[in-house]
Amino acid sequence: MSTHAKRERLLLAELLEAAGPGAPTLCEGWLTRDLAAHVVVRERRPDAAGGILIKPLAARLERVEAEFAAKPYEELIDLIRSGPPKFSPFALKQVDEAANVIEFYVHAEDVRRAQPEWTERTLDPVFADALWSRLERGARLLGRNAPTGIVLRRPDGRTVVASRGTPVVTVTGEPSELVLYTYGRQSVAKVELDGEPEAIEKLNGAKELGL
Repeated sequence: MSTHAKRERLLLAELLEAAGPGAPTLCEGWLTRDLAAHVVVRERRPDAAGGILIKPLAARLERVEAEFAAKPYEELIDLIRSGPPKFSPFALKQVDEAANVIEFYVHAEDVRRAQPEWTERTLDPVFADALWSRLERGARLLGRNAPTGIVLRRPDGRTVVASRGTPVVTVTGEPSELVLYTYGRQSVAKVELDGEPEAIEKLNGAKELGL
């Protein structure tokens, strides 16, 4: 049975392949080639991938990503599609599912929504719930640097507090859109915001809320 992470991986590879190496993405300064290199390095070069979270290692990460970006684009797509090598922790189904569902979903939308005539995906309820469960578990981490308090709200009324600061902004949308909003894609996330205008402006201007 295919996992959510595997399905999103294959979709991301398909979107990157269709867009070609020089297409824009929502990741500032990155074309599709750069995004593909990032995904490959994250899974295949743990010696460099630490730079994603550890600032002193960021320069090494950039060098290695640049090396991979110089490889043939088709090779990068094949590496994404085939998945991590056996020695990678991501090769474990449980780790892949825990670490990559949101990673691949967000990056797939980085490719899709950077195009001029993108359309919203219709997600099945099971996948939507999977995204929501990850938001519930990671909300406080995601909102730790937010400039305001944040309540994430599904259309059915279920909520999770991402930040307990004040003033509070309530962000309402489908789980997929709330994921994009909390991961710094505020400009394209289809959500409704309720709160003081100044607070909403501050929140919309945050590059990423906690990462």
